[in-house]
Amino acid sequence: MQTILEAPVQLGVDPMGTFKLLRQLGVDRVRVFMSWASLAPRATARVPPSHFNAASPGAYPAAAWAPYDAIVRAGATAGVGVDLNITAPPPLWASGSGAPPGVPRPQWRPSAREFGLFVKAVAKRYSGAYKPGSSAALPRVSFWSIWNEPNYGPQLAPQAINHSTVEVSPALYRQLVDAAWSALHETGHGGDTILIGEIAPRGLTTGDNPGNFSGMVPLRFVRALYCVDQSFHVLQGVAAAERGCPDSAAASKQFARQNPALFKASGFAVHPYPQSGPPTVTDPTQPDYADFPKLPKLEATLDRVNRIYGSNTQFPLYSTEYGYKTNPPYVAGVDPKQAAAYLNQAEYLSWLNPRIASWDQYLLADPAVGNFATGLEFLNNKPKPFVYDAFRMPVYLPTASADKGQSLEVWGCVRPAHFTGLDKGRTTVVQIQFKQSGAGSYKTIKPVTVDDADGYFDTRVTPPASGTLQLSWAYPGGPTIHSRPVSVTVH
Repeated sequence: MQTILEAPVQLGVDPMGTFKLLRQLGVDRVRVFMSWASLAPRATARVPPSHFNAASPGAYPAAAWAPYDAIVRAGATAGVGVDLNITAPPPLWASGSGAPPGVPRPQWRPSAREFGLFVKAVAKRYSGAYKPGSSAALPRVSFWSIWNEPNYGPQLAPQAINHSTVEVSPALYRQLVDAAWSALHETGHGGDTILIGEIAPRGLTTGDNPGNFSGMVPLRFVRALYCVDQSFHVLQGVAAAERGCPDSAAASKQFARQNPALFKASGFAVHPYPQSGPPTVTDPTQPDYADFPKLPKLEATLDRVNRIYGSNTQFPLYSTEYGYKTNPPYVAGVDPKQAAAYLNQAEYLSWLNPRIASWDQYLLADPAVGNFATGLEFLNNKPKPFVYDAFRMPVYLPTASADKGQSLEVWGCVRPAHFTGLDKGRTTVVQIQFKQSGAGSYKTIKPVTVDDADGYFDTRVTPPASGTLQLSWAYPGGPTIHSRPVSVTVH
């Protein structure tokens, strides 16, 4: 699995310094939100500028490109990849008619045609050959994801109409994906990594929900995206037409050809956030969720809708947002020590699943506004106890108790070692250390040679007694770091 992390505030303030920190943490790739409206001229106007060539990078303000250019350049210098998520909100002039009165809703029925032109401009700029003004050519971006949480009303609306009986957002998203896919292929990015989905893990099913601006449960969204009903029958007639789908059996035979991204994308991205419990617990009353425990069902759903149209595609799942809100600072959050244990358990379970292609940390630091306190650091950039160490060097014991003389499985990852040569075939050694209950210091009980390019290992150790286990590793020529401690009981 590659490691993806999000640090929007820090990258905006100090791109190079942030990338240096991310290398020290072992991050492979940074997910960068590029909102359409942040670049579009006259984004809050009802009509676009006259004579505006939306497919040309030069038609957009240079100052609007500058933060993204700085991130792409700094990432290339640091050797950390960029996942460019091109997403909402769109400019108001690209939104459709019929939005409810009141506050402008640019996410209302956005124009797929205009989105495709915007993606062309972005793709040309980050082709590896584009030179802004007299500057050197910008580095190439070769990892893309299309929109963010399209099953969530603040990102794409309306979600459903006719008292939420007819799904609309899947058809809108299908059009946006088709336009972005075509734009990327037409600009030389057809061989890049292109992710679709980016779905939120839950939604509302009570009352008149999801309505215009609430959230649709993700598996319902996926079925409508692929034009099948709850029983996986291909939609036809009025039911199909209402959802922007082919309305006859003959037309359905052309669905895969007309929507290639739904069958040929590099992977399907998901945000499998838990609530506040372990990654093995979900709401049994909600069969259409796609939180972490339900990822196998998401895999099965994607496989089934592909087979319906004659495709053998089995999408890798890319986890592109995951984390636990902690207390402090969020009073309803999880204690950091418990959050760290949950994070390591979830990463271990992800590692076991061959379909999961990435491990994501959202965020680097807690935000100043809102309650999404899932950072490795507090707002003041001070490392969050247990959580910071749990990300940098995760450790997990599926069973933490044993009879005397019995061995225990120890799984872990020396994430920063990726940048010390593991990616070039070298090895490193991590020390599994143990401190007996009441003893004064940790002692190595097993050195483990790590040769996995991403720094993962899985081994067994025999603890001598009850106590605490940790991992220890030293940066080449630098400091020694440790994992979070794990309590072990020997009977």
